[in-house]
Amino acid sequence: MKIGSKIGIYWQFIRPFTLLPPLLGMISGALTGIGARAVVHGNGFFQEMGWADAMFIGIGALMASALNAASNVLNQLTDYENDRINKPERPLPAGTVTRTETIWFFLLLYALALGFAWLIAPNGTHECFIVVLLGAAFTYIYSGPPFRTKRWGLAANVTIAIPRGCLLKVAGWSCVAPVFSDHEPWYIGSVFMLFLIGAATTKDYSDMEGDKAAGCITLPIKYGVRKSAWMISPFFVLPWVLLPIGVATGFLSGQAHLLVALGVVLVAYGAYVCYLLLKDPDSLVEGGENHPSWTHMYRMMMVAQIGFAVAYMFV
Repeated sequence: MKIGSKIGIYWQFIRPFTLLPPLLGMISGALTGIGARAVVHGNGFFQEMGWADAMFIGIGALMASALNAASNVLNQLTDYENDRINKPERPLPAGTVTRTETIWFFLLLYALALGFAWLIAPNGTHECFIVVLLGAAFTYIYSGPPFRTKRWGLAANVTIAIPRGCLLKVAGWSCVAPVFSDHEPWYIGSVFMLFLIGAATTKDYSDMEGDKAAGCITLPIKYGVRKSAWMISPFFVLPWVLLPIGVATGFLSGQAHLLVALGVVLVAYGAYVCYLLLKDPDSLVEGGENHPSWTHMYRMMMVAQIGFAVAYMFV
């Protein structure tokens, strides 16, 4: 096989569309950290940000992409039986890569992610490495033996939401400021975690046949399509109410009006996604393709990431 073709297969393997939200989340987390730091120091955002910050943010973006790619490849290895039914065109069930290649590939990506994380050491501290190591562990717990929490409904969603919601934001913040002595990055991360606890299920509807055959009892399989749609709907709306609450209680130090406006926009957007979910729940499993709510989940994440960055850049 030609080198160019092989590179194209590996590019498909890492599922590039899914890499943008964590990359953006990492950058957004770092920018919010600089904004919060500027408030403490009495500076403007652009006065506060330095070249070291920019360097660590760039490395952090590479780290987030590598870690998410590693998780994607590992998940495809452990989901081989699921994907033979749900997504036979993927490289592993299609036979365009081998299991050995897959193992080496995800190990390399995890090593790159942890290596990048170790390089991020503002003031000589390695808090980012600790957060990323914890996040990497959760991605393995979700997919790999002996844990493989993907089999266990709500536990699967929580295991996804912790690294891709909470720890992602905290890791971004840790590129530029301490996180183990500050509540603010954890509050922001908790907002995204709560969103993903429900929103992560949107990917499960199109995969029900293969997941059931492989023994993965996701929420749609355990509770049915209609009931699970009602169960996850509040998670598209309620987490964003924590933005104005965070402003009112002083947990968030970004520009108050922008944060409240962001919360209102995301609540409205989430209500629209709930409408899509609930107007015809049976459509969630039709056609074998991901429901539009899955795409909206990623778009909501990106809107929220950009919104937080802007609110902290203009404090």
